[in-house]
Amino acid sequence: MGPMSEEDRQEFMAGLHVGVIGIADDDRGPLTIPVWYSYEPGGDVIVLMARDSRKGRLIEESGRFSMCAQQEELPYKYVMAEGPVTATRDATYDDTLAMATRYLGDELGKGYADSMASDSSSVYSMTPQRWYSTDYSG
Repeated sequence: MGPMSEEDRQEFMAGLHVGVIGIADDDRGPLTIPVWYSYEPGGDVIVLMARDSRKGRLIEESGRFSMCAQQEELPYKYVMAEGPVTATRDATYDDTLAMATRYLGDELGKGYADSMASDSSSVYSMTPQRWYSTDYSG
């Protein structure tokens, strides 16, 4: 039991997990809510969200967020990364399709992306500055 190595935590974060994003909110406690995300070892944590959503507005205001991914079955593991948003851009259909197929597969992912085609979303890239992790497998 203990912290993961850099390689292990990056590999775990790159796996398919529903993440929990944490974003500062001056008026309340931090917003913590499940989201889809993507990550490649050594890269940025990527999230897509509607610019006018509470999540989008808070990311724009704070300029940073945390992302936590966990393994819910034994042996329990988690990885959390936090850092600044280093890039923001308008989301394209291909961005939405890639994220949706990551979580839903090809057929359902395409249907989801098609249904979201008229939404105004942004892609937020967060460069991890700090990592926290634990692997309870021994």
